[in-house]
Order: sequence, then C-alpha cells, then structure tokens
Amino acid sequence: MDSATRRVYSENFKELKAALSPEDAAVEANRCLWCYDAPCAKACPTHIDVPRFIKQIASGNLIGSAKTILEANALGHSCARACPVEVLCEGACVYHAWQERPIEIARLQRRATDHLHLNGADAVFKPAPANGRKAAVIGAGPAGLSCAAYLRRLGFAVTLYDREKTPGGLNTRGIAEYKMTQRVSLDEVHRLLGLGIEIKLGKEIGGDIPAGKLLSDFDAVFLGCGLGATRKLGIPGEGLRGVWDALSFIRFVKERNLKPLGKSRVTVVLGGGNTAVDAVTQSKRIGAERVMLAYRRGREEMGAYDFEVELAKSDGAEFLWNAAPTRILGKTKVEGIEFCRTQVRQGRVVSVPGSKFKLACDRVIKAVGQEKDRSLAEALGLQTESDGRIKADPETLATSNPQVFAGGDAVNGGAEVVNAAADGKRAAWAIWRRLNPGLPPPPGNDYWVSTIEGRLVAPIPERETGNGKRETVTTGE
Repeated sequence: MDSATRRVYSENFKELKAALSPEDAAVEANRCLWCYDAPCAKACPTHIDVPRFIKQIASGNLIGSAKTILEANALGHSCARACPVEVLCEGACVYHAWQERPIEIARLQRRATDHLHLNGADAVFKPAPANGRKAAVIGAGPAGLSCAAYLRRLGFAVTLYDREKTPGGLNTRGIAEYKMTQRVSLDEVHRLLGLGIEIKLGKEIGGDIPAGKLLSDFDAVFLGCGLGATRKLGIPGEGLRGVWDALSFIRFVKERNLKPLGKSRVTVVLGGGNTAVDAVTQSKRIGAERVMLAYRRGREEMGAYDFEVELAKSDGAEFLWNAAPTRILGKTKVEGIEFCRTQVRQGRVVSVPGSKFKLACDRVIKAVGQEKDRSLAEALGLQTESDGRIKADPETLATSNPQVFAGGDAVNGGAEVVNAAADGKRAAWAIWRRLNPGLPPPPGNDYWVSTIEGRLVAPIPERETGNGKRETVTTGE
C-alpha cells in the first residue's frame, strides 16, 4: 500500500464508534436496568440474553459475557459492529420511553467479544461427540458459518464450501471499512473453524463439485449461498469504463486496493438502500470531490436507515430524488448520465414526459439490488419463489427436498448479518431434529436451542474463579 492510500485510510476510515474503555464499559453496563422481560432480547433476531451479558460485564465477568452472547449468536463478534442496532435491540430499549439515551448494547457486546478474542477465543465452545452424521454447508458467509458452528456443537462432521478464496462472505468483502475491518471478520471465521469445521475454498458447487454429489455424500445440506450479481440497469452506456456495481466497488475499498477504481471528480450512485449509502460515503472518503445519490423514488420511500442517510449527509453527499437514469453518456468511459424525472402513482414509478436532464460525472456506481442466484436451486431441483428466492419453511428452513435446508439472503432476499446468523442456527437445530426425531440435543446445547424460540432455559452455569469473581462454565465441562 502506498503512502497516499495509507493516509486516506488512517484519516478517513476510522471506526464510526470506537471501543469502550474498561471504565466507560463499567459505567454503561451499570446504567442497564436488566429488564426481566427484556424488549432488547426480543428485538434481536438471535435472541441474545442482553440483560444477562450486560450484567456479567458489570460484575467484571467479560469471558462469561462473551459466552452468553456467542451461545445465542455465533457471529456476535461481527454483529457488535455490523448490526443496525438503532432499529433492533437499542431501538427497543426501555430508556426510549423516558426520552433518554438507550443503553449502548452494541458497544458493550463488542467490549465482551473483543476481550474474548484477546484472551482465549480458541476455547470458547467444544463440539459434541461425533454423532456419525455428515453435513455440507454451501457458502462461508454469515448464514453458512453460523449453521456450520452449531452443527459442530451438535456433533456433526461439517464440510464448508465457498467459491471465493477468502471466507466470511459480505462480512469480509461487503461491509463498509469504517464499520468493520476484514481483520475482525477473519478473526471470527478463525474462531469458528476452530470447532473442527473442514473448509474448502475456491470450490464452486455445480462447477468444481457436482451438485448431486452433495446429496450422495452428506446426510444433510445447508445452502447459505447468498445472492448473485448486481442487477443490470438495462440502459445504454452501462458497459462504459467507470461504471461499477456497488459490491465490487466496496470490495476494492475494503481490500485497500484503490488503484483499479481510479480517481473521480464527480461520482453518481444509483439506488436507495443501505448499500447505496455505503457506496456514497466510501466514495467521499476515498477522495471523490462531489458525490450524489440518485433515487427514482422520494426520500420517504428509501430503504436505507435514517442514521445511514444522516451519515452520508455529514460526509457531504448530495441527494437527487425522483430521478431515474435513462442512459450513461460517454464514448469509451463515463462522461455523464441522463435522467428523467419520475412520479409515484398507485405505488408504481412512472416517467414525467419531457423531463430529461443531464449531469456531468466520471463514475457511476450501481446499487440497485442483486439478482437471485438460481443455479444451485435448479441443480438440486428445489422449488423457488416467483422472484427466484429459494422456497424454505419459515420455521425449519427446510426446502422442497427434505435433505436440503437454506437460509440467509438466498431465502430472505437480502437482510442483515444477524438475520443470516439466526437462520443458520435454526437450520442446524432443524437438521438435528430431522435426523434424530424425538431426541434432545447433546449435553451443553440446551441454552442456545432455547433461544431459537425466543425463550430461555436456566442460565448458563457459573462457578467461582477463586479471585472473588465468577465465570461461565465452558460448554461440555
């Protein structure tokens, strides 16, 4: 990395929310009311016992706190940074009722999992004794990693496949650098693989490995394969140099490889979701002089969260509402973009006649959603929804083939990391139930299994450490 690039990252990509100091964490943890019927835990898709882990921080039991988090959410380390907590756990905090600042749940969660990663992350949980069953997990992103981890804890032999050469999925390649670095994602992957998960990278199912071989070689298959390529705009000029899809753009930024992107004086980002906002803010932070987000609907219809939009505004982004691109201008590279004004009538976007206008720009980033990857579903003969999502039972995530389960973006169409983690956990338990009807989980798994239904069994046992504190007993002891 050259000195100029290093300076860009040191100056413009600092974490949005820094880690809490031990003193600040203690103060914040003791603000929590430790609600018995905690709305924060209910708002979490993985149902982390938030009051419990915060109380453990308040008592100085950071390892125990991290274990409480990771029992419910195997990807709790990355979710502490990537979750939109403003609309989940922190958004449900009872302090809102008194118009007071909610508990900083995410930063407390990070305090616990950071401590664990620095102090014995390799010995958090242990796999159950081998049950003689084998499972294949396709996709080393959040859904697949979560499913693989819980399957190992149930005693399955697990092989994890991914077509990329680096694991972690969008956690590694698609989340803005100032929210979470690649190092955090890969550290988490390393901890999960420590459960004894076999991983095969650079292997594409249907290409390198026949899809049918999965069904013959494994007792169960979980598909956490995510979505496909960014949707095409279908307008002239889309193939010009300087037109990027948002995920490829973010990936280069994430990998600190800015040379292929070149420099931009004026960047236009097309879209209205959180990925579009990430592309906007990162464009500004790598040096674009002017960045504009253009959306074919109005501000109130954007999919992006309010706090994401406010971040983009604070970075100096501009917004163009009710404008749809009609063509990208230029001979060999982007020189501008033409729009037409739009209106929304009965929920549909329609063009306003005679309203076309042009903007000069030298980079266009498409953030208009991803295609559904139908290849695996078709190869395995699975039923799909009309829009291409894999059809799965909402409770068990079983597909039309009882041997195959699916979760994450391939099923929900694109949601949060924590939703994918929750899917992986539910699918692991459903696989156990299908192959072991009527049997309880192996010892040490009751607690996380109970969180699937949003209920909690007896707390994780603790013991005296001999120094006046208590620690959580490691699963399997």
